[in-house]
Amino acid sequence: MADSPQNGLLIEAFDVQLFRDSAESVLAKLEKHLADLSIRGLELADPTQLTRSARALMTTEHTKPAAFDGARLAEIVDLYIGTGIQVHSPGYMGRQFSGVVPLSGVIDFVSSVVNQPSSFYEAGQLPNVVERIMADELNEFIGFEPGTFSMITTSGGSLANLTALLTARNKAFPQVWARGGAELAGPARPAVAVGADVHYSVARAAGVLGIGEDCVVRLPLDAARRIDTSRIRPALDEARRQGLAVFCLVASAGTTSVGAFDPLDELAAVARERGLWLHVDGAHGAGLLVSDELRHKLRGIDQVDSLAWDAHKMMFVPAPCTLLFYRDRESTRGTFRQTASYVFDEQPTLYTAFDSGDKNFECTKRPMIMPLWVTWAMYGKALFAEKIEYLCRLTKEAYALLEEQEDFETPHFPEANIICFRYRPDWLDEEDLADFQVNIRNRVKERGMFFISKVDIDGVAALRVVMMNHQVTIEHFRMLLDEIRKAGQPQ
Repeated sequence: MADSPQNGLLIEAFDVQLFRDSAESVLAKLEKHLADLSIRGLELADPTQLTRSARALMTTEHTKPAAFDGARLAEIVDLYIGTGIQVHSPGYMGRQFSGVVPLSGVIDFVSSVVNQPSSFYEAGQLPNVVERIMADELNEFIGFEPGTFSMITTSGGSLANLTALLTARNKAFPQVWARGGAELAGPARPAVAVGADVHYSVARAAGVLGIGEDCVVRLPLDAARRIDTSRIRPALDEARRQGLAVFCLVASAGTTSVGAFDPLDELAAVARERGLWLHVDGAHGAGLLVSDELRHKLRGIDQVDSLAWDAHKMMFVPAPCTLLFYRDRESTRGTFRQTASYVFDEQPTLYTAFDSGDKNFECTKRPMIMPLWVTWAMYGKALFAEKIEYLCRLTKEAYALLEEQEDFETPHFPEANIICFRYRPDWLDEEDLADFQVNIRNRVKERGMFFISKVDIDGVAALRVVMMNHQVTIEHFRMLLDEIRKAGQPQ
């Protein structure tokens, strides 16, 4: 029989009083961080210097566990907070992740401590139960037939898109799983049709699945940068003439570039007509479903085959937390086909019916549903809807303000909370327009008050703002425009 550990420092590392003391120390720092609503962007540290700082905080004791050093922990937390994007600041307008509802962060902390991986019921009982509960709650806004759909959680929208396309591929080519890519060879090559602004993870998934990026058919967009349904059938016909057999159509509900919503009801009609699997990448925009005011932008969502929905974007919980919905739960049986006696029970039980390990890539998976469920359970859908509606209204106010400015142009009308625009002072030469926007973005970031992003629209760079923080007001956006003008002064 093994002896109990004798080293007091080993015991100390697991001491509950030390846990409480260190947690309270960190909590105080986080409280101060959340209370700081000053306007600040992102200050990029030199990676070499940051590496040096991080190494200096590491113990040099290697023969036995080092004694706990509260001052060192404080320095580590300060370094972590200080070098991150300041998502709670009104100066943060750059990316699609947000400051989280504080309660959801608390529950994520609980998940880390109790450590219940949630792919199997016996390892994470409550997470598996509330995954079903949240599926039913959110399906109230999707509209799938109750009792016939399913939902699993995945670590990010990219993994959800890959999983959905894998399901679609295995349905269209059921022998590929066992026999490999040779089954994809033939007179017509399997292909996926997507909107031209689809997220890069879809093309990546095509490469991973052996379909190939060359077999991704990019469908034309209309003036609002949505899939142009008047040209989709000719595009699919042309793909067939080129020897491509499209089996899956991928639409977007909130494109990453400009936040456009493809016309799902019209695309569903095309998918039924052509016998295609219709997947929706709603990583960003599916959150609008919880809003009575904005839900219409996803009209037709009840007719799609699968939907990816990132709760860590417009549902304001810690990343990752992605929900992958299937209209027909039976379709998930063909996604994966492994047998493994150490996790999969040959005789289903009341408990294994709640397992999701056979339906997703991950065996060990964080109980990512917990921060979302607890926040939903405590506050209800109105908390999410109110913030989403505010952010979308604010974005339209920003668009109206831009339209009043003679030195700015807006290449699109914002459908949700993403707006892109260009700064065009009258002295700027047209051939310098694209590079100028990139330089502006970099200078604004270097000046330290605001953090924004950039994107190419029709091959020309534009500035990109994502409204994710309800602390941002139209006055902050006015300040950003002034900052852009200052950054745009000739160097």
